[in-house]
Amino acid sequence: MKKLIFLLIAGILFLSACSPSGSDSSSDDTETDSNKVTIWAWDPNFNIAALNMAKEIYEKENPEVEVEIIENAQDDIVQKLNTGLSSGTSKGLPSIVLIEDYRAQSFLQAYPDAFYEMSGAFNTEDFAEYKIAPTSIDGKQYGLPFDSGVTGLYVRTDYLEEAGYTMEDLQGLDWQQYIEIGKKVKETTGKDMITLDPNDLGIVRLMIQTAGAWYLEEDGVTPSLAGNKALKEAFEIYKEMMDADIVKPNSDWSQFVANFNSGDVASVPTGNWITPSIKAETSQSGKWAVAPIPKLSTEGAVNASNLGGSSWYVLNGDSAEQAADFLGKTFGSSTELYQQLVTDIGAIGTYKPAAGGEAYEKEDEFFSGQKIISDFAGWTEEITGLNYGMHTYAIEDILIVEMQNYLNGKSIDDVLNDAQAQAEAQLK
Repeated sequence: MKKLIFLLIAGILFLSACSPSGSDSSSDDTETDSNKVTIWAWDPNFNIAALNMAKEIYEKENPEVEVEIIENAQDDIVQKLNTGLSSGTSKGLPSIVLIEDYRAQSFLQAYPDAFYEMSGAFNTEDFAEYKIAPTSIDGKQYGLPFDSGVTGLYVRTDYLEEAGYTMEDLQGLDWQQYIEIGKKVKETTGKDMITLDPNDLGIVRLMIQTAGAWYLEEDGVTPSLAGNKALKEAFEIYKEMMDADIVKPNSDWSQFVANFNSGDVASVPTGNWITPSIKAETSQSGKWAVAPIPKLSTEGAVNASNLGGSSWYVLNGDSAEQAADFLGKTFGSSTELYQQLVTDIGAIGTYKPAAGGEAYEKEDEFFSGQKIISDFAGWTEEITGLNYGMHTYAIEDILIVEMQNYLNGKSIDDVLNDAQAQAEAQLK
């Protein structure tokens, strides 16, 4: 019996010696959690590459912090976020997540307690004004603005010249003038002016933002389709381009890129993120230039717009403060980072203090020496800020169907009235 008691006591002492105390163990776990920042983002050549640059800069001054970057497809991120946040737990979710600006309000409004307020982590006045509305709610800043979706009109200058135009003719264009140029280019060169995917109305989003309009009212909730002058004109322009036979259709991203890399289209009106894809066809060096995006004829419209773009968000959790510090000291304030982003991957941010740096003023040989980064940075400042609200893609699903109805002969007023009724019914 004495021997058994001795063995039990010895065993207890052995376990005590090998295990940390309860308080120490808890402290270690907390420290580990707070010093590790995990980040979800998509696109290895753009967003992931930018994160790796930021990580390198941050870890020089903060070697004790572990930054883990995890690539996910954007759709997967959206699904995982909705699943995790709707369950009421942050387990399995990252410290930082990249969210497209069109989707941001749906998360901020649906999960108001899930995101860490970033107001004190960076100066919002240092960023393009149009990025603030989608990334904030109720006067509080939750997103740190990242890439610019600033648009431009990429054009084949050789086709343009053959049709009798110069780059000067493309300054201050409206979409009607663009169509007329497209007709002449098609007549002269046999090339279509533009390539469009009938299941993607990005071109419509681009058009209406030149006029400061959107699918929703300023509250970001109420559908604004019937009676929306900018949307009506955008639909009419779309149909006119189709009727003029200056459109080469595409059905996906690869066809979209192939249509201009092959030389089959004369222009690409889209976001600046397309630059690497344009330049991928090296044989076309010296044959491209970029002009300001055409505008709608609506009063107050500007030759500047946005298409796409995303921002960084911190989720509440043990590492929230460390994550906010990481973002604040990199994407929130580092001119070194933004110069590197432009130089290495052509990524144009919306951090205004970096816009005057050497990298932004560099001439691009592919575009015949044009300082395209400087031009895009200038157009960024002219973009009209909008509250994209919660329902961009839900409404666009409705509009895609109604656009086909319109192309098939349904009147534009009936199209927009019916779209309004459907949106009101679905988004109650």
